[in-house]
Amino acid sequence: MASTTTAPDELWQCTATELAARIRARDISAVDVMRSCLGRIEEANPVLNALVDVRPDEALAAADRADRAVAAGEELGPLHGVPVSIKINTDQRGYPTSNGVRALSHRPAEGDAACVSALRAAGAVPVGRSNSPSFSFRWFSTNDLYGRTLNPWDHGRTPGGSSGGAASGLAAGMTPLAQGNDIGGSIRFPAACCGVVGLRPTVGLVSDWAPPAYAETPDGPVELDFPPTVHAMAVQGPMARTVGDVRLALAAMSVPDLRHVHGIPALRRPSADGRDRPKVAVVREIGTVKNHPAVDRAVGEAAARLTEAGYEVEELADMPLLAEASRLWSLLITEDIRLIRPVVARLGDDSIRTALDNHFAAAAELWGERPELETYINGWARRATLITRLQELLGSDRLLLTPVCAEPAFEQDADITEPGRARDLFTAMWPMTAVPVLGFPAVTVPVLVSEGLPIGAQLIGGRFEEHLVLDAAEVIEAGSEGVTLWS
Repeated sequence: MASTTTAPDELWQCTATELAARIRARDISAVDVMRSCLGRIEEANPVLNALVDVRPDEALAAADRADRAVAAGEELGPLHGVPVSIKINTDQRGYPTSNGVRALSHRPAEGDAACVSALRAAGAVPVGRSNSPSFSFRWFSTNDLYGRTLNPWDHGRTPGGSSGGAASGLAAGMTPLAQGNDIGGSIRFPAACCGVVGLRPTVGLVSDWAPPAYAETPDGPVELDFPPTVHAMAVQGPMARTVGDVRLALAAMSVPDLRHVHGIPALRRPSADGRDRPKVAVVREIGTVKNHPAVDRAVGEAAARLTEAGYEVEELADMPLLAEASRLWSLLITEDIRLIRPVVARLGDDSIRTALDNHFAAAAELWGERPELETYINGWARRATLITRLQELLGSDRLLLTPVCAEPAFEQDADITEPGRARDLFTAMWPMTAVPVLGFPAVTVPVLVSEGLPIGAQLIGGRFEEHLVLDAAEVIEAGSEGVTLWS
């Protein structure tokens, strides 16, 4: 973290927590912060291509309004004046929700998604749209509209997807905060690939509501309905360079919103009953794939740090529940995507078409070419059983510690080079795909650097127990100095 003597052009190095406190104290101005971040964007973004559609004049005008609010003594939100990036698949008024697709890049959104409104209400200042893959459905971040996003640590490795632009921008210091979304690891995996922190909240805690989407037809616009997996598994969540910043952003984004199908009417508050720290169960593998040695080292190091801090840690040989949940993800999400596959084939680029072909081929090895309706319905029923069983196991006094992925950050375009490699990724990503099916909170946090790449670990907690997950993540983070990229 930068000190209070940070030069104005180096404010991009500060955490969101520090920036908000210093803006509130009038030690620095929001305009100075924005200028510093814009300078960093100008320096790093031409290489990394993490942010797109950056509008400096608009961002500076918003920062100036934030400074005038401070001068007027107005009530300030917890993120007042702090820059944040917004993903290109999320509605932000005045910007097209392109999702990396040319055909969707022309109509500006008329309003904000609920998560963007919540960030603005907390005082955050949007700057730049973060890049993603076409249709935001790959563990890589490239599209024909905006091009490829690079990983600051190694340009030959993926920055992750689909929130790869958000993670790359954070790691390079372009913004201290980023908004992302996650239906199969799209917050947690990019964060781990780029050495930052990403939280997937419990489904319903952060509103996933957005203004209605419409498709143009010969008979006029038709409102689009999203498939069940979007409502039941997709979440909006914060990404940042520190666990503390993620905690701050989560509090700002957790605004009750019953327009969201799974929205909850009130916030869950951490209890102050002085209870003991939760137990931690370590799940290294699920019997389907062996971990890369660096992945095992990272999980072991994370477990050691928790043990040293007073957590009771136990190793589990296996956890069939997570294996089954990951397998179910490949059924439920694949069958829902099947409905929109013709649209993707028509509007998407070559990379997403090939990636989907390989995805369907991998899913077919588990479920067959065309699973029957009965199989699909039973999959949703089984999901409910697994949620109950995991909640009974975790409750409010247990966490799971897992890898992020069985491999370090994949080589660029590994999912479209050849089907066999794509199947490897499908299997390796079990820690990412199991969680969305279950809807539990999970965070990825950097642990160590191996052969020039950050390697992280994942913590999973009981539903609405984000504070326990983040507490443990801070313990792991404390021993990870030097992981976050600043150069």
